[in-house]
This record gives sequence, C-alpha cells and structure tokens, in this order.
Amino acid sequence: MRTHEHMGFEEYAAARQRHLYRTAHLLCGDAHRAQDLTQTTLAKLFQHWRRVSRADNLDAYARTVLTRTYLSEQRRRVLARRAGLLRGDPGPRDDSDLRLTLLDALAELPPRARAMVVLRYWEDLSVETVAELLRCSTGTVKSQCSRALVRLRDRLGAAELYVGD
Repeated sequence: MRTHEHMGFEEYAAARQRHLYRTAHLLCGDAHRAQDLTQTTLAKLFQHWRRVSRADNLDAYARTVLTRTYLSEQRRRVLARRAGLLRGDPGPRDDSDLRLTLLDALAELPPRARAMVVLRYWEDLSVETVAELLRCSTGTVKSQCSRALVRLRDRLGAAELYVGD
C-alpha cells in the first residue's frame, strides 16, 4: 500500500530525475557515476521525504543533496587513491576529437571548483546561493569561479586549434 507521502515523492522523482542526472553528469563527467549520484540523491531524499517535502524549494534542497554527495564522494576517492586503494587510473586518453567538449574541460577542474561552475553557470544560481550551498564565503565563490573560467577558456581556446584540421 502506497501512502500519499510516497506518491508525492514518486511524482517529484519522476519529474526531476532527468534534471538531477544532467547536473550530476556535469559535476562528475561520467554517465555511470552520474546515474549513481542521481540514485543516491533520490534515495537520500526519499529517506527524509517527510521533512524534505516541507522545504520551501524542493529543487534547491535536492541540488544541495546532490552537490554535497558529489563532493563527499570526491573526498573519499582522493583519500582512497592516496591510500593506494584505487588502482588503474585510465591515464591520458587520445581525446583529439573530444578536446572541444565542455565535459573534458570541466573534468580538469578540482571537484569544488567544478561544483561552483556547474551550480553558478549551469544551474544559474546566485553567488550567494552557491556560497550557502557549499558553506563558503561569496568571495570564495567569485574567486574560484573566476579562476575556473580562466582555466576553461584556456583549455577550450587551445582546442580551437584543432577545428578544421
């Protein structure tokens, strides 16, 4: 028997799952990890749906859960790599065809800077909202986004050399 509460979650998940997936894909740059991030986010939302459903902005709440889950996962991966638990990093790829893609350029950014760029420019959130979401100052968001955009422009600018070859 499904309760009204569960039906509310199912409706929300069905309506917003695709958007959460796109954001997750931009954050992590991998389709499979994006699916996992999306499912983990939805599982966390479901687990606390009674409280979540009373939030002023469900999308903002879900985006916060998604972003914090991504950053937490990244921290665990870095620690595991340092401990020698993760092996087989794919290393450099022959990506001459992919150099023009934004995902490859985003992949080169540190996780927190990547999250800031995605939230600020893909999700079109204000500096203040991103700062609150990531628990940092607005100045940090501005400086990190500025540096990240310079890196993206450099990377994508270099890729323009391959256009028309």
